Amino acid sequence: MAERRAFAQKISRTVAAEVRKQISGQYGGSPQLLKNLNVGAAAGNTVPLTEAVEPVDFEEYLITHPPIIESGPVRDLIEFPPDDIEVVYTPRECRTVGQAVPEEGDNDAHVRDCVRSYTEDWAIVNRKYHKLGTGFNPNSLDKQKDRQKGLPKQVFEADEMPDFSTYQDNQDDLKRRSMSIDDTPRGSWACSIFDLKNSVPDALLPHLLDRAPNEEIDRHNGEHRKSNRHRELFALHPALDEEEAIERHCVPDVPTEHFGQRLLVKCLSLKFEIEIEPIFAILALYDVKEKKKISENFFFDLNSEQTKGMLHSHIQTAAISTLARSAIFSITYPPQDVFLVIQLEKVLQQGDIGECAEPYMVFKESDTAKNKEKLDKLRSQSEQFCTRLGRYRMPFAWTAIHLMNIVNSAGSLERDTELEMGLPERKGSWSERRNSSIAGRRSLERTTSGDESCSLTSFRPATLTVTNFFKQEGDRLSDEDLYKFLADMRRPSSVLRRLRPITAQLKIDISPAPENPHYCLTPDLQQVKPYPDGRVRPTREILEFPPRDVYVPNTTYRNLLYVNPHSLNFANRQGSARNITVKVQFMNGEDPNNAMPVIFGKSSCADYAKEAYTAVVYHNRSPDFRDEVKIKLPASLTDHHHILFTFYHVSCQQKQNTPLETPVGYTWIPMLQNGRLRTGNFCLPVSLEKPPQSYAVLPPDVSLPGMKWVDNHRGVFNVEVTSVSTVHTQDQYLDKFFAMVHALDHMFPVRIGDTRIMENNLEAELKSSIAALNSSQLEPMVRFLHLLLDKLVLLVVRPPVISGQIVNMGQASFEVMASIVNRLHKYLDTSQDMHGRNSLLSSYVYYVFRLPNTDPNSPSSGPGLGGSVHYATMARSAQRPASLNLNRSRSLSNSNPDISGTPTSPDDEVRSIIGSKGLDRSNSWVHTMGCMSTPWRSSPGSASDTNSMQAMERCGNRMSSHAESASFLQTLTGRLPTKKLFHEELALQWVVSSGIVREGAIQQAWFFFELMVKSIIHHLYFTDRLESPRKNRFPERFMDDITALVSTIAGDIVSRVQKDLELVERLNTSLAFFLNDLLSVMDRGFAFSLIKTYWKQVSAKQYMLQNPTLESLRLDFLRIVCSHEHYVTLNLPCSLLTPPASPSPSVSSATSQSSSFSTHAQDQKIANMFELSVPFREQHYLAGLVLAELAVILDPEAEAMFGLHKKVISVVHNLLSSHDSDPRYNDPEVKARVAILYLPLIGIVMETLPQLHDFTESHNQWGRPGGAQGSAGGAVGDESVEDGSSMISQTVAMAIAGTSTPVSRPGSVLLNPQASRLHGTFSAESSRSLLICLLWVLKNADECVLQKWFTDLSVSQLNRLLDMLYLCVSCFEYKAHVVFTMQGKKAFERMNSLTFKKSKDMKAKLEEAILGSIGARQEMVRRSRGQLERSPSGSAFGSQENLRWRKDMTHWRQHSERMDNGGRDGGAFGPWSPALLSVC
Repeated sequence: MAERRAFAQKISRTVAAEVRKQISGQYGGSPQLLKNLNVGAAAGNTVPLTEAVEPVDFEEYLITHPPIIESGPVRDLIEFPPDDIEVVYTPRECRTVGQAVPEEGDNDAHVRDCVRSYTEDWAIVNRKYHKLGTGFNPNSLDKQKDRQKGLPKQVFEADEMPDFSTYQDNQDDLKRRSMSIDDTPRGSWACSIFDLKNSVPDALLPHLLDRAPNEEIDRHNGEHRKSNRHRELFALHPALDEEEAIERHCVPDVPTEHFGQRLLVKCLSLKFEIEIEPIFAILALYDVKEKKKISENFFFDLNSEQTKGMLHSHIQTAAISTLARSAIFSITYPPQDVFLVIQLEKVLQQGDIGECAEPYMVFKESDTAKNKEKLDKLRSQSEQFCTRLGRYRMPFAWTAIHLMNIVNSAGSLERDTELEMGLPERKGSWSERRNSSIAGRRSLERTTSGDESCSLTSFRPATLTVTNFFKQEGDRLSDEDLYKFLADMRRPSSVLRRLRPITAQLKIDISPAPENPHYCLTPDLQQVKPYPDGRVRPTREILEFPPRDVYVPNTTYRNLLYVNPHSLNFANRQGSARNITVKVQFMNGEDPNNAMPVIFGKSSCADYAKEAYTAVVYHNRSPDFRDEVKIKLPASLTDHHHILFTFYHVSCQQKQNTPLETPVGYTWIPMLQNGRLRTGNFCLPVSLEKPPQSYAVLPPDVSLPGMKWVDNHRGVFNVEVTSVSTVHTQDQYLDKFFAMVHALDHMFPVRIGDTRIMENNLEAELKSSIAALNSSQLEPMVRFLHLLLDKLVLLVVRPPVISGQIVNMGQASFEVMASIVNRLHKYLDTSQDMHGRNSLLSSYVYYVFRLPNTDPNSPSSGPGLGGSVHYATMARSAQRPASLNLNRSRSLSNSNPDISGTPTSPDDEVRSIIGSKGLDRSNSWVHTMGCMSTPWRSSPGSASDTNSMQAMERCGNRMSSHAESASFLQTLTGRLPTKKLFHEELALQWVVSSGIVREGAIQQAWFFFELMVKSIIHHLYFTDRLESPRKNRFPERFMDDITALVSTIAGDIVSRVQKDLELVERLNTSLAFFLNDLLSVMDRGFAFSLIKTYWKQVSAKQYMLQNPTLESLRLDFLRIVCSHEHYVTLNLPCSLLTPPASPSPSVSSATSQSSSFSTHAQDQKIANMFELSVPFREQHYLAGLVLAELAVILDPEAEAMFGLHKKVISVVHNLLSSHDSDPRYNDPEVKARVAILYLPLIGIVMETLPQLHDFTESHNQWGRPGGAQGSAGGAVGDESVEDGSSMISQTVAMAIAGTSTPVSRPGSVLLNPQASRLHGTFSAESSRSLLICLLWVLKNADECVLQKWFTDLSVSQLNRLLDMLYLCVSCFEYKAHVVFTMQGKKAFERMNSLTFKKSKDMKAKLEEAILGSIGARQEMVRRSRGQLERSPSGSAFGSQENLRWRKDMTHWRQHSERMDNGGRDGGAFGPWSPALLSVC
């Protein structure tokens, strides 16, 4: 290696961070900042971090400390905005042009309730700023990835692979030139000329030599540092890679009408070899595996106008709805064996099906000219049959398409591909899986075991040409025969292949249905939006008949009835009855004119008809039927409504004096039986004579006198009646409950079902019907879930008055509600969110639930439920005794119904109960709380605080309001004598519940919490109390109930944590969300006390168990509570704990401090802001809990909490990231206020510094300086060591600081920062997240407050602070992403080594310039005076007195270094100057 000159030898690359690292290395100690965080507090006032302090009375504090600031962003931090909460009535989206409502005006109460439930607006509680909470943090990982999409990739110089060959050539050239320079005497004319010619001028620095005050330089540097900064720090930092935020409560799906996967089928054309008569087609879906028809029929007509004209005498005007040729089928559970069955019918004619089909199999289109006469004769006969028998049809042919085969093959099929139905079909690879979200979705997705093309929503459209039809056999028309044929079609050796087919061409197009198709009609013939033109041929939506239950609540009015005649047996009937058809009519009385036009038309006819005829099987006395009659049921049914079946013999051959149709039998089905709709399979007897008068009220099974019956009154006619109705529940228990509720509004006696209800047994029957709801079927219960829950709420709020006695239905309603929600949770567990909330129930709470109208007799104006429904005494006649005054009546309590007394007030009533009869041990609250197994009571450390215990005691001495005073006039007029608030009654019933009921409520606590919160908000909103003081919003008894409830649930959490963790997690999050909601509506100090109640019980249990699971639950609880959108306001960021702006600290004040913190009052205020003192935790309550949890879990001695490091850091990270992006806190002054809440984070990070991941270690891999190397108190050795020489000496540092002599400070010891660092116990991700939080606080905090606190820090704390800042620089420094080969790596290291030596020389040159000891002349003068000494290391360099130009061996270099070392040995460091502080 060539000899280097003296100035080059001393050049070293040292950055500002390394200067700070060396300076901070001279201060030892690892201060335990958090071991005693209450330094200035009295010993008796110290509260450990593991316990919660007493929260500040929030409302009282705001009253006693009115804001000084009148307006502005800081003023907005003091209180919640006035428009924080509102109740919004949003019109529900109607997918049809017109609202689907019944046409009749006079409907019964149940129909009115159903219609109102399906049409009323959504009642939504809108927390306007809710999405500004941490649950909707815009700096999430997914959102950052979305923002990064499309951005160009940034490539920096450090990322590029260096060109080592070019670099080596440049170094060789520089080396050759340096040799010539070294040969030139230093300072000579030749050297100067050479330097000038080869030097490149640097850019001029303006005002470099101008004199400027240090303060001005600091201000200027500060402005430059802050310019062009990105506003959001966390937007530049990668978000934490964590699961979905636990604090996010996603808005549930809007309740909508259920649709499965939708399939669009377009019927394009139908062409036979000959065209002699109209042919009608029917489409339907069949599931072979389930042996069930899974859709209604779709009737379409592809005949030409000329052919349809043959029926002009029977079809007056065809409605546009019956001209549809495309249909949308819905399939909820797409099976593998689903077939699209196409049936063809023709006009009835003389002859069996085989004779009628023969011409279609014999004649060919190519032979039309040759067979013209025969075809003309056939066409003439067809015209005669159409004229005479045009209203009757007969089966003709059929075919089927294996739908899954088409879907699976759609990717390889070409358009207009012919499909031979007789050939074996390729099997699909479809497998079915239960959908993960059965309810509330527009389309239920399915997965496949094979190709994704099996999906009915994503396969490629295909146009099919079906060429073969199978002749319909008259004796094989039953459904069983059809399923056998369909199953046989999939076999390779199909029997159908041997049959002679009917040649035809049916072109259909199959494709996934579009999201919003135009010109679409619902199954009820309602126009679906968009429907621009009513004259366009529509598309029909076909109603699905799912093979399994679909659990979706009703949202639209629909009332349809399907009648499917199956078979008729007239084999034993006397007389001629062979060509049999069945006329179906829906009657509203016995007179023939009472037939109602409610039967849907088929194709090319009117929308509705009064009658429908089944297809005729020629000369068959025991025909099977495959017809489907669709009926639009009237909204309100009476005993006179019935279905009338009339059997006719049709004379196909025209004879003189022979009527076209001859009635051969009659039967009927009454629509109501005991008030319920009759559906199911019926085997009916057939009468030979017309039914007598008033026959409709009795079923045909009853033998009426004087009537003749076929086959001796045996059942000979099989028919199936099914209902698709959102009015009729089809469940006996639901029917009885709704009937009992509406019976409260009628005169007595009333008949419900087969029971006669008198006024004296109404209460027992009502409670029995409520309890019996547990036995109802799940599917109808879900369909009527909204109405059912509304009625239960109504019974709680408005207890009925029976015989002058108020009957409290709160307990019965609460019990059955608990049972219902648990059934839904148990059986519909796949439709739950991450918090275990059932989607059906959460949608009900969010959109549907509302408080009943306050005035029961006023019409509902939106907020009310059942405005016209009221409860009153059951006898309203004028003969009612005037002496019956409600104030003197007995009050029935569900807790103790046998107690009589005057219902003056709830508390007086309970006191009278307790005093007269004692406690009822079966239901009373005192007994429940005393005897039920509540582990929190038995745990010595988990007892609730004094307030919660007093609240529970108060709860034990009172009951809910069961009666209120009412006048006699109210009693006579039927107005409600009592009215309750739902949230108060719900809280009471929950608190006093026990056993199975309490367990059920605990299992689904979230549902009752959300009901309670929405009830509270509705009550405050509609009574205009949202603006009233929070302390006056609720009665004390309700507050006591809430306190007792929170206390018992917290006890359940700590007692069950080791038994049922899944339940405990749900319960913990439910309670946290509940308290989060209470912070928006109740006394916030009271809500804080509830949080303390929870905290205290968990802390006591945690102290005994040291269970990380319990601590994790508390972190989840804390994260949810702190996700409140007004979290900053709740922490009182403008409280008096925050002192006014502190003056700038002086330099001399730093040298006068010998203790950790100042003992003066002002200094103590500053100290309290930076430590977790009791005043800080009281006034900044939630922030104090967060930071206390952080300090406790990050404590090195808390080894059991090691696994929670990432979780607790993410809590802080998420909060600060949310603050950083919150538009409300954009103002710097506001952000400074927010940062004040997190000032103790600085001390916490300083304390945990030895545990953090060491980001500086990686720097040494490429030859970069890692840290100071040396030993405590010792002199630095030979500077030939690269690491040692890379550091700036203290003499130079003090010269930079403006002080020529180091100032000694007692206790300053040189320490090795790397030696004081423990091996990092934190992961790099956790350490990086914690450090970014620290930088956010330092960036946004008040500079004056920070400077004041820095001034008061001790030497050891300053050392730790600088070490922490250096770690931040090392952590977030950009690192190159270059991958080297082995050869390239060696070349890079060689290049880096040369560069490092060059930087050392530059360092030495700068030091000489600063100290004024530069140049060889000064060296020679000192040598002549004998000032040089031998090297203390005893090296050979010290004995070579004649060395002059070997700059690397000169003695002046060693003397200079010893001067530096002597300064270090003094161990003193001068006071911090503003200039040095600005560098650090």
